[in-house]
Amino acid sequence: MHKVEKKSDSLPLYTRAPMAEPIPKYKIPEESMAPDIAYELIHDELMLEGNARLNLATFVTTRMDSQAEKLMNETFNKNMIDKDEYPVTADIEKRCINIISHLFHAQPDENPMGVSTLGSSEAVMLAGLAFKKRWQRGLKKSGKTAAVPNMVMGSNVQVVWEKFCRYWDVEPRYVSMSPDRYVIDPDDIIANIDENTIAVVATLGTTYTGQFEPIKALHDKLEVYNKEHGTEVTIHVDAASGGFVAPFIHPDLEWDFRLPLVTSINVSGHKYGLVYPGVGWVLWRSKNFLPDELVFRVNYLGGDMPTFTLNFSRPGNQVLGQYYNFLRLGHDGYKRIMTQLRDTASYLADSIEKMGYFQLLSHGDDIPVFAFKLKDPNSPFTVFDLSTKMREWGWQVPAYAMPPDIENINILRIVIREGFSRDMADQLLVHIQEALNYFLKPSYVSTDQKVAFSH
Repeated sequence: MHKVEKKSDSLPLYTRAPMAEPIPKYKIPEESMAPDIAYELIHDELMLEGNARLNLATFVTTRMDSQAEKLMNETFNKNMIDKDEYPVTADIEKRCINIISHLFHAQPDENPMGVSTLGSSEAVMLAGLAFKKRWQRGLKKSGKTAAVPNMVMGSNVQVVWEKFCRYWDVEPRYVSMSPDRYVIDPDDIIANIDENTIAVVATLGTTYTGQFEPIKALHDKLEVYNKEHGTEVTIHVDAASGGFVAPFIHPDLEWDFRLPLVTSINVSGHKYGLVYPGVGWVLWRSKNFLPDELVFRVNYLGGDMPTFTLNFSRPGNQVLGQYYNFLRLGHDGYKRIMTQLRDTASYLADSIEKMGYFQLLSHGDDIPVFAFKLKDPNSPFTVFDLSTKMREWGWQVPAYAMPPDIENINILRIVIREGFSRDMADQLLVHIQEALNYFLKPSYVSTDQKVAFSH
């Protein structure tokens, strides 16, 4: 029997028994298989997916240095939560928090606080919980027994804010966009605030168009409102996309802890922090804004330690990847990358507009992201047709409707990330033009029209 197995192992890979049978999909196989076969079976299936580097839909990093990949592969087995067993990894997390706090102009004498997370979704949940707990404290202090907390934000927020409000019983008060404005109007935000508002949310780099919201203008109006009404409403900045862009190419923009009413900020390390998926950060300008009752202490991992997370065990390698980038790139490296990405986004936006069929909604000036729609409402093709057609060349360019109240506007969005060269931009433009040539043939019928005709 032993000799048979040895002979089988020497056969060419695709002639071995498991390769001639369907891959197990819905229950664990009865017998084990050689590691190279298990690898190849999964590897081959994954070839059917899109090329991550051609995915212009995602904000998430799809390229890192080979040295960063090596470091992260070496540290998958380090548990980020186990700070007693892995004190160096824990210290590096603290260093990252200090670096980011400095980038966001936190003041050391205010005792800023922060924590790493699995991404901005967890970071948002933690920030929202801190706001709600502080509001509950104030409610109890005032002697009130019942009230419903609310949070005021634009209808263009990322879906995680809707999740937070639904999961934690907070009333979301959405401020609408308009056909010529795709970010919040500070006056509309102020009009929706009352004594039960736990926070207002502003976005530094919206998901829909990549634009910065007018955070300084909102802050100044909120400051006046608080003085007039005796309230203490503060701002959370969702800087998931823009937090690692603005400090480097918009250094004079006031959006962060330079504004006294900005009390917490989240940012995604795996977006323009340039780390592979799995790391985010949330920071508070002072420990006064992180209620003690949200911090738990555990001692069963080897030492007494405080924790403030929704998740528990997770690998420390993404935090180490973040620190690698900080050391490797420095301020100058991040600035060079963000400048190049912005320039590429602006070049693409200008070139697409010059084609004559599209209208820009944003230009890629804030973060390297821009959105555009069809100029002619009676166009023979739709943005969804173009999105589908681009997949034939491997490009993933998302088409979607804008938020409520302007959902009749359908757009395409392009995200430029590290690893996207000017040559790739030119190839994208060639394929968009080829798609236009196809759509503008007299014989072409839009997918939407085909569906209508089939009925």
